[in-house]
Amino acid sequence: MRGSAACAIAVRNPDDQIVIEIRQLGALYRSKLTKIPFVRGLFILWDALVLGMQALTFSANVQVEEPEERIEGASLTLSIVLGLAMGVGLFFLIPAGVAHLLEQILLVPNWVSNLVEGLIRLGLLIGYIWAIGFIPDIRRVFGYHGAEHKTINAFEAGAELTPQVVQQFSREHPRCGTAFLLTVVVFSILLFSLFGPMSLGMRFATRILLIPVLAMLAYEYIRLSARFINVAWARPLIAPNLWLQRLTTREPDPLMLEVAIKAFNEMRSQER
Repeated sequence: MRGSAACAIAVRNPDDQIVIEIRQLGALYRSKLTKIPFVRGLFILWDALVLGMQALTFSANVQVEEPEERIEGASLTLSIVLGLAMGVGLFFLIPAGVAHLLEQILLVPNWVSNLVEGLIRLGLLIGYIWAIGFIPDIRRVFGYHGAEHKTINAFEAGAELTPQVVQQFSREHPRCGTAFLLTVVVFSILLFSLFGPMSLGMRFATRILLIPVLAMLAYEYIRLSARFINVAWARPLIAPNLWLQRLTTREPDPLMLEVAIKAFNEMRSQER
């Protein structure tokens, strides 16, 4: 759970005890840059990558018994770099390459190839999330994801933060990172459709260089749409993001809710 000054990570260890790690966030998180529209979207992207990897690494390290089995230092850096490279390659470069081949071999119009590229990217994202959901460990992660959302929803509703009460709330949330990913993909279809024919190298370069732009646009859209979630005309715009969360969240058990609540309360204590 991340606040404006601190991040709290809660993990249940093999002895069934909840282990807490508090990370104080740097001054950058409280700078005026995080208040500037569009620029703040880059901080969200950085936050998702760095804090997310740190949390997963801490969780993994809590489970191991031998110090030499821990993920840290060069191995952690290598994991982050490889993860980023695989993500960019799978969701941006492969769709761009396939669309370029269609354009060159089948001589389809440029706007058609751009549309096909976007649809391939969207299909890969949904298919990837759906497929990894069958892995038992990932299903467990998705359960904790649901516990996180329920805790935030309960807090925003002013409810008591106990597993019994929090369980009653929705496991979907309009400001979820899943919504961010889906919005990035949809905006990529709109943005890349503006480009004309180009070489494969230039196509790859634009797709990589414009990822920060897509992140900025996606964040502002999610931030704006979340403000109108209870307005009838805005609900159809938010619905796809909530639907996708059905794949990335699972109904948590009381033990998962206990961990999520613990992380949230520790974060709030640091914020005070």
